[in-house]
Amino acid sequence: MDKAARPDLAGLAIAAALLVAAAMVLWDTEGLSLGSTYGIGPKAMPYVIAAGLALLAIANAAMAWRGGFPPRESFDARAVVLILGGFAVLIAIIDFGGGFIPATAILFAATAAAFGRRAFHIDLAVGAALAVAVFLLFDKLLTLSLPAGPIERLL
Repeated sequence: MDKAARPDLAGLAIAAALLVAAAMVLWDTEGLSLGSTYGIGPKAMPYVIAAGLALLAIANAAMAWRGGFPPRESFDARAVVLILGGFAVLIAIIDFGGGFIPATAILFAATAAAFGRRAFHIDLAVGAALAVAVFLLFDKLLTLSLPAGPIERLL
């Protein structure tokens, strides 16, 4: 067995994680006490999701066993730190009452920076515009509430 044909251990680990996720969805679905008087009930979609996760696990395991994955790119710790930092700032802003719009704008800009963009102020403005659109869609059209802060109260 040459090096290219060796099983990919990381791929097998991901397949195992997908299979565990499928099992958790099935186990959690069994605990639902929702029923349907006729036709498809509310338990149907979790079963579909569990089946999809199991199918992905099987396909991933087959590819990993054959060593069929392409070579991995190098790990970029800066990108991971930027995205995780953006999520941490989002959680902190929402927790301290800053609202959805500034939190989402910062997450958008941090994610864009993680992908290599250097125009943070422009990305912040684009993120804010998208966050305003999403907030108005949810709040006004769908009448679903998102975390409101000082900016959202003006809208």
